[in-house]
Amino acid sequence: MIAIRPARPDDLPQILDVLRAALGETPLLRRTPALWNWKHLENPFGTSLVLVAEHAERVVGVRAFMRWELELPDGQVLRCVRAVDTATHPDHLRRGIFRRLTETAVEMAQTEGVDLIFNTPNATSGAGYLKMGWRRVGDLGVIVRPRVGPVAPIEPDDLPRLTDHVAATDPLEPYPTPRAAVALRTPRREEYLRWRFERHPTARYAAVRRGGGAGIVRANVRRGRRELVLSEVLGDVDPGLFREVARRSTSRYVATWFSPSAPERRLARRALYASVPGLRTLTLVARPLRTLPVDVFDLGNWDLSVSDLELL
Repeated sequence: MIAIRPARPDDLPQILDVLRAALGETPLLRRTPALWNWKHLENPFGTSLVLVAEHAERVVGVRAFMRWELELPDGQVLRCVRAVDTATHPDHLRRGIFRRLTETAVEMAQTEGVDLIFNTPNATSGAGYLKMGWRRVGDLGVIVRPRVGPVAPIEPDDLPRLTDHVAATDPLEPYPTPRAAVALRTPRREEYLRWRFERHPTARYAAVRRGGGAGIVRANVRRGRRELVLSEVLGDVDPGLFREVARRSTSRYVATWFSPSAPERRLARRALYASVPGLRTLTLVARPLRTLPVDVFDLGNWDLSVSDLELL
């Protein structure tokens, strides 16, 4: 018999075993206690709602709803959760564990007054979410600026290092003042920025500054190609900042993404960053838990950057 219950601290080793067995690891994504704690205990939006499925005193499934907030232009804040770190051990598939965990977690979120669930599921789990009431918001792509000239070879099993991807960086702090939301946007408070960019246990972020603006970057390897990810921009942003990031990059290309509603998308295009036609990296889905003052199924009502999406 499989029992669904809230996770306990002593479940963590078994939870990580299930995640590794079901989802695997990469050099940048090691499923460690430090990463779990960063996401689910140290998150400035609050401690995650985590359930496990247990069989014969072993954890065989996990379901985590990570706390989040989204702010509207009028200052109204929605209480949200993000469906992350969901897995069933390969030895226990097709037993309804994903559905039972998710339905129980949704009931708990509703009881707690959560307004909205959103996430970017993979191809395997996406269909399951749609069957349980989630709806597609839109496909998310990538905006790139290629580098002309030679790029040093990479070692695919190594953790990407910023020094191999960018010629020079600047300190993250002090953070420039974030702009106001133009649609649903993560509040970029100081506490959030420090947690997001300084405390991640694996990814290393740095700034590229120009005038009163800063682009926050990290190193990545995608399909054997060295890329510099422009995760966020803050402060007085203009096309020159995007060009400065590209100028300092020693990667094959700079990769970024912003919502259609975000002003940074237009600035990036003016700096010769271009969308890759037909490339879908993620699909955003959502499930409101009450009537909301905004249509969350219209991607134009979201104000997102890469930093809102990549939790690694």
